[in-house]
Amino acid sequence: MQENICSIPVNDVFLPKDRCPMCRMREMLEERKAEYITGSAMMEPSVRIKTNEQGFCFRHFEQMVRLGKRLSNALILESHLQQISEQFVPVVPPKKPDKKKMAALGAMLGDCFICRDLKQNMENMVRIVHAMWISEPEFRQLYSEQQFICLEHFYLLMNIDQKGLGKSYQAFYEETSRLTGTYIKKLTEDVHHFASMTDYRSIGSNNWAGTKDSIERSIEFLTGELIPTEDMEEFEEEEE
Repeated sequence: MQENICSIPVNDVFLPKDRCPMCRMREMLEERKAEYITGSAMMEPSVRIKTNEQGFCFRHFEQMVRLGKRLSNALILESHLQQISEQFVPVVPPKKPDKKKMAALGAMLGDCFICRDLKQNMENMVRIVHAMWISEPEFRQLYSEQQFICLEHFYLLMNIDQKGLGKSYQAFYEETSRLTGTYIKKLTEDVHHFASMTDYRSIGSNNWAGTKDSIERSIEFLTGELIPTEDMEEFEEEEE
């Protein structure tokens, strides 16, 4: 399989053949951006202007704290908080609320610097996946060997730049739908089996058939988010 600067990260996330490859791609992009924001970009004026204006969602604040130095996070927060104070909530308030500023504050609360960047990058990655599907037979084989495509990324893969797939759109749709549809069927069966094992009629049986994590796997498929391992352990203890 030929590799270039665009295809290498795509190959990297598809080769493990575990979970949804697009979720792994998103996680890779998120972590790289969080490290960049708290690293080399921290003192770049153009970046700091945007992060001060947009802020971050909880998910990406958490990643920044986990992956970056505390000093970097403190400096980013200091300037962001200062801008919020000056622009929206001054210590000495005006006589009445400014409706435009309140609207702008609402917009900022629903914004995130990394989320914006991630959306654009994921759309670009989808276009690369499409291009590789068309031009690389080996990638088409690798794509067909994936465990599943989650619901969110099924939608993304099928709706970003449909024209770019051209005549390959139908074949790409059929393969992507097979990966997603087959996994939905398995999840449905596993959740059903899990539920039946908690019924009084199954008391004494230990035939879980690998379905103890079916709830967590279903949530991952529907949302693209993994429940932390420690939370799964707590669920298992409750069941026991």
